[in-house]
Amino acid sequence: MAGFGGSVKAGFAPLLLLPLLAACAGSVQAPKSAGTYKVGNPYQIAGRWYYPSDDPHYQETGTASWYGPTFHGKSTANGERFDENDVTAAHRTLPMPSWVEVTNLENGRKLVVRVNDRGPFAKDRIIDLSRRSAQLLGVEQQGTARVHVKRIYPKGQQPVAIAAAPPPPPPVPVAAPQAPLGEIFVQVAALSDRGRAASLAAEISRFGVSNISSTGTGFYRVRVGPFADEASAASVLAQLQAAGYAEARLVGLGPRA
Repeated sequence: MAGFGGSVKAGFAPLLLLPLLAACAGSVQAPKSAGTYKVGNPYQIAGRWYYPSDDPHYQETGTASWYGPTFHGKSTANGERFDENDVTAAHRTLPMPSWVEVTNLENGRKLVVRVNDRGPFAKDRIIDLSRRSAQLLGVEQQGTARVHVKRIYPKGQQPVAIAAAPPPPPPVPVAAPQAPLGEIFVQVAALSDRGRAASLAAEISRFGVSNISSTGTGFYRVRVGPFADEASAASVLAQLQAAGYAEARLVGLGPRA
């Protein structure tokens, strides 16, 4: 595992890294993979929690940095051997391997890189490029650049739409009435650490309005909602579970006073 002490012109360097697919204006040979597919569990770096997930629609704009010589030949987070001359990158939460298109917003260059490591962990960075990726994108000399990162899929690997089929209708209640409007939530977790709860709430905000509430017994519930009806909540529940939040479930607060 690589450390975070920093590499050439990068703040916090990634945990680990290695080979990957790429394409610039021309073409770049994709190296062979020796690692394993991995989404990974939540992890903490420098007091901050990260929650890996398989988000098929991921895209983000921010700062890219690069790393190379210090980590050349070391293992990446998914067990590959990092080669600074391969077109790869490190990302904090995307599956390994996965592919992203990186656009340098400062010069217009685009490059498809293969994610096979974790990082970067500096607050203002969203992706750490290998040295070769940085060269092709025109980032090597200045060290960082403003970029847009978008997840893509190689031919034949397009994801199945999460909500392609409508959710099954809710069961018809026999005696109990439907929960009143606005009282259905999707609960993702109940955590004892409020900081972790806040980080998780921010992570799942792309699925809807996220919120934190105290149980009064030392735990913090992290939820998405409220929803107007059970069908809407069930649709978001399916999306969360498909994104890796396996313990997500529907909850109701009961009738309002």
